[in-house]
Amino acid sequence: MGELIGLIIFGAVIGALARLFMKGDQNIGVLWTIILGALGALAGYYVADLFGVKDTDGIDWLRWIISIVMAVIFISIYMAVRGKSATKR
Repeated sequence: MGELIGLIIFGAVIGALARLFMKGDQNIGVLWTIILGALGALAGYYVADLFGVKDTDGIDWLRWIISIVMAVIFISIYMAVRGKSATKR
């Protein structure tokens, strides 16, 4: 249960930071920010492991950066998909 709560909090932080670094207005809700931030965090940790980033004492800045970049990618994909479906209505 604690892992799920941690993932939700981490997803909220990563999602908010990703939206902060993105240009323009991202018209998505808090729930989607948390979900896409959590997906970005999970994907970021996976990609960091592929590049051989090891756990360090303290904050893993490289993992955070990769997680934020992955969250930006997920938010961009979500907005592109949602934007296309909204124009068809």
